[in-house]
Amino acid sequence: MSYELPWTGSEQRHWQSSACLICSAYFKCFYRDSDIPQGMRDTMSRKTLLACLLGLISVAHSGAAPAAGAANVNAFCALEAVNAFPKRLRNSQSGSSFVHEIQRLNGVARDRVVKEQVLSGNIPDFLRVLVPVTLRGTAVGDQQVNVTICVTPDYLAVGGDEDFVRVPMGLSAAAGIADAIGFLLPTTRMVDAIYAQAGLRLTPKPMPPTAEMESTSYFWRHNQTVNEQLTRSKSGRLALTAGQKKDIVLSNRLRSKPGRVAIYGWHRENGAPIQPLSTVHGAQYADYSHGVRLVSSRAYINGEPRNLADILQDPVLAPIVSSEGAIPAPEKLLHSLR
Repeated sequence: MSYELPWTGSEQRHWQSSACLICSAYFKCFYRDSDIPQGMRDTMSRKTLLACLLGLISVAHSGAAPAAGAANVNAFCALEAVNAFPKRLRNSQSGSSFVHEIQRLNGVARDRVVKEQVLSGNIPDFLRVLVPVTLRGTAVGDQQVNVTICVTPDYLAVGGDEDFVRVPMGLSAAAGIADAIGFLLPTTRMVDAIYAQAGLRLTPKPMPPTAEMESTSYFWRHNQTVNEQLTRSKSGRLALTAGQKKDIVLSNRLRSKPGRVAIYGWHRENGAPIQPLSTVHGAQYADYSHGVRLVSSRAYINGEPRNLADILQDPVLAPIVSSEGAIPAPEKLLHSLR
């Protein structure tokens, strides 16, 4: 079978060049300074390259030329988190080992060790490849504006690619991690867009709301349930995945209701969230259903890089990415929550 790109001239040259950038981004993340034996790494590289190119070809074959700069934005998103976290050390704990160690911890004590593990670089490599999500709106004069954000494909986890655990945590730990690496937490509108554009939408799997729902054993069991869903889906881990957790979100309510955490999401298959925006719980509350998805502080407006914090403060642009409108000084707000 052969494919022909449906565009000609400069569009085709632009897409081919950008395709190389995108594939290079994946390689830079997964194979730089790798401890994988050379022979195995070569085999994995060929498989990853084939998957990457086939994905790009399928997009090309759909017949729609990408917007100016769109492919480059994909590549830049893919590279965005490669160096945000330290390299994962060879002797880092696996997810199951970490869960065993923290089995008796909860609350602030558990958050402390979770934060230490994440900021030390003990996260799966697939979380280092961010995925673009585009929100659309209009500016002055009805000008079409596309704001692309770069997000982690799944929720923060501790461990390696083959053995990891998604880690719920309180607001202070979540904000501290995001602030330490120069990222932000999503808004409710971003969470909606992530679900709408996810390559894999998982059906929520609530567990009984017992006194154990904040325990480590509870979120480990839920993590296994989500992984079983992923295995059945046969989707790669690089796919943007949504529906498996509620999000800790950035909201103006965090200023009007200090000491609380803002949570939202866990979308059903019809696109409606199980959890509307809520600040009922205290800031340190975290149960099995909560997750932390990070958003890069660099966004793109019609393909041009912009500081996401500036967009969130802009009275014209903010409504595109925030259902609350402008969020003044979002970086200062995040820093104050750590």
